[in-house]
Amino acid sequence: MEDRAILQKASALLIEWYAASRRVLPWRQSPTPYHVWISEIMLQQTRIEAVIPYYERFLKELPDVAALAAVDEDRLLKLWEGLGYYSRARNLRRAAKQIMDEYGGELPRKAAELKKLPGIGDYTAGAVASVAYGEPEPAVDGNVLRVLSRLLAFEDDIMEQKTRRRVTEQLRTVYPAGADAALLTEGIMELGETVCIPNGEARCGVCPLRTLCRARQTDSVERYPVKAPPRARRIEERTVLLLRCGDRWAIRRRPDRGLLAGLWEFPGESGALTAQEAAARVPGALRCTPCGEAVHVFTHVEWHMRGYVIDCAAPLPDYRWASADELREGFSIPTALRYYQTVLESFSKEDCR
Repeated sequence: MEDRAILQKASALLIEWYAASRRVLPWRQSPTPYHVWISEIMLQQTRIEAVIPYYERFLKELPDVAALAAVDEDRLLKLWEGLGYYSRARNLRRAAKQIMDEYGGELPRKAAELKKLPGIGDYTAGAVASVAYGEPEPAVDGNVLRVLSRLLAFEDDIMEQKTRRRVTEQLRTVYPAGADAALLTEGIMELGETVCIPNGEARCGVCPLRTLCRARQTDSVERYPVKAPPRARRIEERTVLLLRCGDRWAIRRRPDRGLLAGLWEFPGESGALTAQEAAARVPGALRCTPCGEAVHVFTHVEWHMRGYVIDCAAPLPDYRWASADELREGFSIPTALRYYQTVLESFSKEDCR
């Protein structure tokens, strides 16, 4: 059977399967363009279970495009705190402003228009267009590529853009419009998340596509998808300085570009400093106490950190000084530094006894 014929049959089976067995998720209860957009951005590189409380809290405070466009950036980042990849949140706000200015507060329905907005690429544009508007537009992500690579048993590297483009065009030739467009988009993703899974053994026995799947027919499911091995992560040694003056702690804002751009952080230095070296970096340091080591893994880099609590004779310039409570409630500290925020709060509690 040719690829297109398989895709046509698979589409009909997926629509029927998803309509009967889909999971109940908050964004599926009211799939407005705004809800679909927010959920899809949050779900990028983040597990569904982790996203749900963030999504509900986010919508409670920012229920529509107008509210998102008007929110203060620090408050937006605090709502996003813990989800990581903070550029996603900034792009949401930038896009919301553009939607208010150019589209009357409503997300455009065509994928080509959606892709003109910051932070919206092919996948998100396809998801919003098909799920929220019923446009016959595929949304191809890692789940979709995995499902189709097994279904069609293709050998192309799914990490290459040309593979994604080819799969998108293949799907577009069979994509339905209206309610079925939404069902198919959600159905392929659901299958990849719950049945044709990335880690562990695929659940081929319950797959609605099992009679069509070339990989299953040739007993080669584990061979697919084909993808190049990830490049090794770079390791960076860092020293975190928890500067304390009385009951207040120093933070600073990171640069506007680069990793964790624009977020608040504790002062630090590149390299693994000794306690003596760390204290020498701080004018008027009274005492330097080691406070542990931590590792945080980003996509392409690992931070290997060691930290020190340094008591200062007076607040140093060029920093923002805040209490532990103020830091917790009002500032977005990156997850990468969460261990040291816990250390800071522990030291603050000891001082209150």
